[in-house]
Amino acid sequence: MSVLVKQRCRIHGQREAVARCPECEKFFCRECVTEHEGRVICQSCLSELLKPEVKERSPIWGRLLGLVGAAGGFLLAWWVFYMIGRTLLSIPSEFHDGSFLNR
Repeated sequence: MSVLVKQRCRIHGQREAVARCPECEKFFCRECVTEHEGRVICQSCLSELLKPEVKERSPIWGRLLGLVGAAGGFLLAWWVFYMIGRTLLSIPSEFHDGSFLNR
């Protein structure tokens, strides 16, 4: 006979096991397993398989990229305000006293 007949669920000790998880090789009842991609697997192994892979970036590159971005943002803001100032300075002084409109 199969080894499965004598096994109990790892989570629910009073229930008979109906499947063995191919990942962790532990026995589980019907309630504790699910089918995924054609095979029966336990919930903890399924959640581990479906966990998104996180690519770890080098900490120095992340910090360096942040500093470069901050410096670029500062330079862009400075350039915008500089251009606004140059534009305001190029307006003739007659415009400010109202004689420019009375021509």
